[in-house]
Amino acid sequence: MTIRRFFLALGFALTLAGSGRAATTGDDATAIRLVLGQQQAAWNSGDVENFMHGYKDAPDTTFVGSSVRKGYRMILADYRKHYANKAQMGRLTFSGIDVRLLPEAGGAVRYALVTGRFHLDRSAHGEAAQDDGVYSLLWEKTMEGWKIIVDHTS
Repeated sequence: MTIRRFFLALGFALTLAGSGRAATTGDDATAIRLVLGQQQAAWNSGDVENFMHGYKDAPDTTFVGSSVRKGYRMILADYRKHYANKAQMGRLTFSGIDVRLLPEAGGAVRYALVTGRFHLDRSAHGEAAQDDGVYSLLWEKTMEGWKIIVDHTS
């Protein structure tokens, strides 16, 4: 009887561990989608600084568009330059969002790849004329939550 109880308890523990991993995976994807939603809301209110909270504040954070820009501060300065006011920012919509979690060898998820489309409805254009495009974002799970470390938008 004792051995049977041991194996029942072991099976139950393994089941819980497996369901815990699935919940964490879902939680990670949900957390990333939440950050994207917060970025969209910040953009739509004309708040570039809060939009940038989705990016990791680091010198190696990279934005790839018509050129490659490195560093959180440089990316923020470029957003301010290219979208100088709320009319130039317009209304941002993300669509086709696909979150792909990238587990390490041990199964822990520290990075994610997110792809999708963006669309801007706006009445004015500054230095950035493009209103539609695609993006791929490399995210890192940090102490502050999920943050973008590479943004390739075209």
